[in-house]
Amino acid sequence: MRRIAPLNKRETRDRRKKPRRRPRSDGQRNRENLLNVAKAAFTAGEIDIPLDEVARRAGVGIGTLYRHFPNRDALIEAVYRAELDRLADAAPVLAAQYPPVEALRAWMRLFVDYIAAKLVIAPALNGLAGGTGTLYAQSGTVLQGAIDGLVAAAVASGDISADIEPVDLLRALAGVSNYAAGPGWETSAKRLVDILIAGSRASAS
Repeated sequence: MRRIAPLNKRETRDRRKKPRRRPRSDGQRNRENLLNVAKAAFTAGEIDIPLDEVARRAGVGIGTLYRHFPNRDALIEAVYRAELDRLADAAPVLAAQYPPVEALRAWMRLFVDYIAAKLVIAPALNGLAGGTGTLYAQSGTVLQGAIDGLVAAAVASGDISADIEPVDLLRALAGVSNYAAGPGWETSAKRLVDILIAGSRASAS
């Protein structure tokens, strides 16, 4: 049997220097592309767009779509959860970038964008076989956790009053969606953010 010579020190060093192969990200890109295509379709009013058409516009096969989303409901829920995750993930990022009250302000503005996205996909969500009760209850928990930390930091810094309830801020902005039929409502809602922040200042208590 032929003996294999051991690696010398130089060969061992060279092998160690070779970068590890990064895992393929094609799957993640495909998933994000499918979500973007589906959201764009819902935005355009194509609530009943066929799944094979979603796959075609995303430039993938229907098998790829089904690997990520086994049915239509799974795709619709994923579009909604992607918007929710984007908002939740922004909280710690903003907290690290801005002073507490400004991080809270920036996050509340993003919350307005989230409401807008939710309104766009609401018709599709309303068609879910199991309804939206559980989905919305879970999203409420996620949103509450995100704003609780931002408000706590703003209270600790002395920027806002300690008697401010985070859920009241969410309710105030969510209520704007009841008047979101006309153009320009998002701009008005973001002005409301500044009003809410001003009214929450510790000096105003």
